[in-house]
Amino acid sequence: MNQVIADIRKDYKLKSLLEQDVKANPFDQFSEWWNEAVDSHIEEVNAMTLATATPEGLPSARIVLLKGFTYEGFKFYTNYLSHKGRELEENPHAALVFFWKELERQIRIEGVVEKLSEEDSEEYFKTRPVASQIGAWASPQSIPIAGRHIIEENVLKYKAEFGTENIPKPPHWGGYIVKPVKIEFWQGRRSRLHDRIQYTKQKENWKIERIAP
Repeated sequence: MNQVIADIRKDYKLKSLLEQDVKANPFDQFSEWWNEAVDSHIEEVNAMTLATATPEGLPSARIVLLKGFTYEGFKFYTNYLSHKGRELEENPHAALVFFWKELERQIRIEGVVEKLSEEDSEEYFKTRPVASQIGAWASPQSIPIAGRHIIEENVLKYKAEFGTENIPKPPHWGGYIVKPVKIEFWQGRRSRLHDRIQYTKQKENWKIERIAP
């Protein structure tokens, strides 16, 4: 079995990424790649790996959904009392990874994490489907429970309490923004000789350099 796994490989050949072709600002470069990914109709194009760590450096990772980006950073929303929320409270540093296999591209982001304002979180919460709003109340995320019935009972409880309109945002739920200090754009190339262009924050500017594959 292990030999079969070791034989799995793909040679990348779709595109290249050269220094003269990238934007001066990594957010502009991200926006260009993002638009290409959206136009490629990639399923769950906004799915990204979020890696956090304890103060001692023990890492954990999971997939979350990007819900917005600006020149300041990348936004996502979650339960503040979840495993990732507790780690971010103690160690507000994180890494993000986008992998768009259809374009043979990967983007790695490292940065500092801050909570979004209550106003921002409230505004986004109102756009969520009612079932997702109820779910934010019903799930004690990352906490061990006796069975699926706990969640189902909580859903019924909060449906009865709130109805289907103007459901309030839970106080333990909201957004984060990852403010990058480093962003790497990876374009797959033949024979594992990939293109990797890295942006590193230096005060108000960004240093651009190629790093070896």
